[in-house]
Amino acid sequence: MDLNFNKNEDYNKLLASDLRKRFVKVKLGGGQERIDKHHEKGKMTARERIDYLLDPKAKAIEIGAFAGENMYAEHGGCPSGGVVVKIGYIKGKQCIVVANDATVKAGAWFPITGKKNLRAQEISIENKLPIVYLVDSAGVYLPLQDEIFPDKEHFGRIFRNNATMSSMGITQISAVMGSCVAGGAYLPIMSDEAIIVDKTASIFLAGSYLVKAAIGESIDNETLGGATTHCEISGVIDYKAKDDKDALDKIKFIVDKIGDYDKAGFSKTKAFSPKENEDDIFGILPKERNAQYDMLEIIKRLVDKSEFEQYKEGYGKTIITGYARIDGWAVGIVANQRKLVKTKKGEMQFGGVIYNDSADKSTRFIANCNQKKIPLVFLQDVTGFMVGSKSEHGGIIKDGAKMVNAVSNSVVPKFTIIIGNSYGAGNYAMCGKAYDPRLIVAWPSAELAVMSGNSAAKVLLQIETASLKKRGEKITPEKEAELFEKIKSRYDEQISPYYAAARIWTDAVINPLETRTWISMGIEAANHAPIEKQFNMGVLQV
Repeated sequence: MDLNFNKNEDYNKLLASDLRKRFVKVKLGGGQERIDKHHEKGKMTARERIDYLLDPKAKAIEIGAFAGENMYAEHGGCPSGGVVVKIGYIKGKQCIVVANDATVKAGAWFPITGKKNLRAQEISIENKLPIVYLVDSAGVYLPLQDEIFPDKEHFGRIFRNNATMSSMGITQISAVMGSCVAGGAYLPIMSDEAIIVDKTASIFLAGSYLVKAAIGESIDNETLGGATTHCEISGVIDYKAKDDKDALDKIKFIVDKIGDYDKAGFSKTKAFSPKENEDDIFGILPKERNAQYDMLEIIKRLVDKSEFEQYKEGYGKTIITGYARIDGWAVGIVANQRKLVKTKKGEMQFGGVIYNDSADKSTRFIANCNQKKIPLVFLQDVTGFMVGSKSEHGGIIKDGAKMVNAVSNSVVPKFTIIIGNSYGAGNYAMCGKAYDPRLIVAWPSAELAVMSGNSAAKVLLQIETASLKKRGEKITPEKEAELFEKIKSRYDEQISPYYAAARIWTDAVINPLETRTWISMGIEAANHAPIEKQFNMGVLQV
């Protein structure tokens, strides 16, 4: 190994270490003190409930672990968006589990909580995946009610989804394990089956204090909406559980009886590990954002047996396309090549840039994968499309539009891994969040933005200095350097993968060594949903 490899390895392993530290912190939810109080009530935490429910030693992936990070500071923060979401296995059946974290503001719904719950339901709907709700929430966080209550993609959309998911035949099971109040009370009742924990859980549209204020009736919460009331008097709930574990055991019992599902039929064979050492990824991926490297070497460390068959290998070289298997699943890979490449005409093309020929190749390959029913994996490290007179005269906008059209209309499941840069229209063409990837994750080395920090800071600096000069201020080189660093620092914060993950622009920030698991579990989930549409790209400018 050369010195550069070792430097890259040290840098990227530090990023992975930082990821682990951040995750350890976020797993504490509202903090150890609140966890202890939760335990004193005889209740398990959200993460303990999920861990008990999911099959031990089976793989699981967490959606939106960093949701809400560094947001809502004036309200005390909202770690993980106050809700934990995992895809895993219950009695061998793949499910998605959504658990309110009552250590975070009593499980109250912040705006990001609603967005994360809707993302969980979206995953369930797209993949026809059974969903389990572990309810323990005080309802909408009132100081921010205007950002969570009235709009189309707000709180009410959850219950609308409950209804449409039921009509689609998607299994929904709820366990009320704490508070379940006001509009939130509809969620478990709109599920197929509901469980309530005796003494520690309750459901009502209005609690005892509000009932007293509204109609003058004096009643305690347990009599108003406890387990006995809803299991023996109202008939609202189907099962009474004596404690958290009993409720979770009942869920396991119910899920165990669910019949098999119709499969999409994606190709699956015996899984093999990559032949090349996966740990080498840390040394191959460069520390510098503009450095060149061979994306093929990354691919070889992600695919089974390190076997990858390139499609149109000698054409459109700044995008690599080809077929492989990941954990036994057949995949079509579309990846940005990050090294300087030479065309047959002897011209040099910059790595990470999409040219006319690479866009054309990608369009054709995406169409092929749709015809063969092969899931698509996009590996992003892209700075955008090529600019300049030669590209414009060659129709780069037209070729780029074809690629975007193919990505948009693709009917096979798509999975996006943001490895490095994800800038501008390159993000779109390579299946960014707006293009409905089934899962989209970022490595700690990723950056998402309209343009790089340096480029953006230079543009913004020009605007800022022009404005200051108009006001009569003299801009010295020292002042200009100070302004540049201030602007770049602010911009760099916004292009961090954690900034994106906090807002659920991505589903997770993951260690590169977890990539195969995410893709494999994602395709397994997608296999629950047979493809019902034909691939059709519509009208194209040829």
